[in-house]
Amino acid sequence: MIKQLKLKNYILIDELCANFDSRLNIITGETGAGKSILLNAIDLVFSSRVSKDVIKTGCDKAIIELSIENTKHDLTELFNENGIDNLGTEVIISKEITQNSVRSRINGTLVNQELLKNLRTLFVDIHSQHQTYTFLQPQYHINLLDSYAKDVYGNLLNEYKSIYKNYQKLILDLETAKSSANATESQIDFLKFQINEIEEVNIQSPTEDEELTKELEVLENAEKLKELTGGAYWAINGDDGSILEALSKIKFDLSKAADIDQKIEDLNSQFIDTLENLRDLSSSLRNYSQSLDNDTQRLNEIQERIFNLDKLKRKYGGSLEAVLVTYEQLSNELSSIEFSTQNVERIEKDIKTTKEKLQTLGTEISENRKNYAQVLSVLIQDKLAVLELPKARFEIKITSKEISPDGIDNVEFMISTNISEDLKPLAKVASGGEISRVMLAIKSIFAQNDDIDTVIFDEIDTGISGKATQSVADEMVNLSQSHQIIVITHQAIIASKADKHFYVRKSQEDTTKVEVYVLTGDNKVKALAELAGGTINEQSIEFAKSLLS
Repeated sequence: MIKQLKLKNYILIDELCANFDSRLNIITGETGAGKSILLNAIDLVFSSRVSKDVIKTGCDKAIIELSIENTKHDLTELFNENGIDNLGTEVIISKEITQNSVRSRINGTLVNQELLKNLRTLFVDIHSQHQTYTFLQPQYHINLLDSYAKDVYGNLLNEYKSIYKNYQKLILDLETAKSSANATESQIDFLKFQINEIEEVNIQSPTEDEELTKELEVLENAEKLKELTGGAYWAINGDDGSILEALSKIKFDLSKAADIDQKIEDLNSQFIDTLENLRDLSSSLRNYSQSLDNDTQRLNEIQERIFNLDKLKRKYGGSLEAVLVTYEQLSNELSSIEFSTQNVERIEKDIKTTKEKLQTLGTEISENRKNYAQVLSVLIQDKLAVLELPKARFEIKITSKEISPDGIDNVEFMISTNISEDLKPLAKVASGGEISRVMLAIKSIFAQNDDIDTVIFDEIDTGISGKATQSVADEMVNLSQSHQIIVITHQAIIASKADKHFYVRKSQEDTTKVEVYVLTGDNKVKALAELAGGTINEQSIEFAKSLLS
């Protein structure tokens, strides 16, 4: 609900702070006093079109600030997505209008108009001779009906919506599958050619080319390696003058020395170890040298293998690792095409089955909607009669449509306020003098299932008097038990029901000003007396007191 409205330098108002009651708020004042300024400001704070003309003459900017108490809607996710501070149940919406710009904020954070538009539908219904929101919009009618009957077919509708989400996913899957399956025969043949080309080479590892290059270098230098390693072997372990022969004499000498002085025993042991290592080394050199051979066949095989690997690298990525990645991608693409071709038929079958389920559920929901539409139509028509529209006819019209997110029904409110007129869409029929009473009737019926806290009626009493006025007043009181109501009225009977009575006065001294007062006690009696009789006299005072008794 709206807790507070603050205005600064707005039209004819220097500064204003109005605190609203949670139930019935009445605004009265003389004709032309500026009563609609408050309601227009509430509307404007949510609006995308703002004229700089609302800035009070001589001022740089106008400011509107609306404080709302939110107890019904979880805005955590919405606020987090938009970087807005969460103030618990309080939501502060402000608008600053300058000559060059308009800035809107929620809890101090700049926001775009789309977000404000969404919040309007959550918090406020405004009904006037010039505009009305929510209930006149046909797309909202189905939600009203479903909300009213949620205890009857709400579970069916939730099941339908869940299946519909899966249905939409299947449609997307089918499009993807068809797109893949529609690859041309030449595309498929080329994919197979590329895959076969890579498979035929049979890459052993991502580093196979590097390993083969090393082996090739050895084979190409086999003679030179044989000569070098063989020479090293003979130098170490040849027949005459070899290193081992010279070292054997040293070993003999160190052994004798160790016998004489045990201090060099460790040195002798180290020498023996070195000598044995050298013998092992010479054996390894001999074996390596003997293993080398001019294997022309192996040389040719490696050269051909490297050529084939290089060919693949040039075509598919520059390295064997890249070739293997490309191979996987090509294989997946071909598998996807082959799978999609088979998958199209399966998905189409699933879509058909799911659509049949939706049609069955939709038909059941539709039957429930039609039953409750008849009940609600009678209730609203009876309420219209109470509100002194006895000739009005009301019908909730349900027609068929293709399967959609909310079922297979179009729902629209139809009305005729004149006995000679046919039923027509609500938005096109109700006149300015009737629209508020029609909205009041609808709102009264849907009150318990409506999440919008605040309902605003601008001059709801236009064109009514007497009994109709009393009926409207009583209905206002009833509706204020579940909703915050803000009303501009010229009728004393309606104004007398106020939980909070605002009086708007225009003064014209040095400058024109609009001021707003909260009336209590004698001031409230006088205001009601003026509304009732046009002037304040003993008779009108007594009548006003009778209204309050």
